[in-house]
Amino acid sequence: MITASETETEQAGERLGRELSPGALVLLYGDLGAGKTAFVRGLARGIGASPHEVSSPTFTIIQEYSGETTTLYHVDLYRLEPGEVEDLGLDDLVAGDGIVAIEWAERWKGRPADALEITLEHLGDERRSISVSRPARP
Repeated sequence: MITASETETEQAGERLGRELSPGALVLLYGDLGAGKTAFVRGLARGIGASPHEVSSPTFTIIQEYSGETTTLYHVDLYRLEPGEVEDLGLDDLVAGDGIVAIEWAERWKGRPADALEITLEHLGDERRSISVSRPARP
């Protein structure tokens, strides 16, 4: 999908957020400025959480947003070294009953193969390419 504005990128996230169930894991890939946090704002709106509370958790690492029926855990691995990522306890977070969205997911070597993967690419101006890779269903 191609979006032409930050609002459209958020709307794409919102549509996905409405489809996600508690326990879902969303791995986000893309360079700086690709729109990962905007997409997560949409995820928050999709689960009934306030999108206005969503900001990049670069320094706090993990932020929580309470939705109508579940919590969205927004994780940013950008500033972490591999050992620090392993010490975060992401396996425990993912095993919980919230929805987990992880920016810079490629930095997590132990990421599950059955996660939903979102790749955002900046195409210039406000345009973004968003590709979704869903895990194979048994």
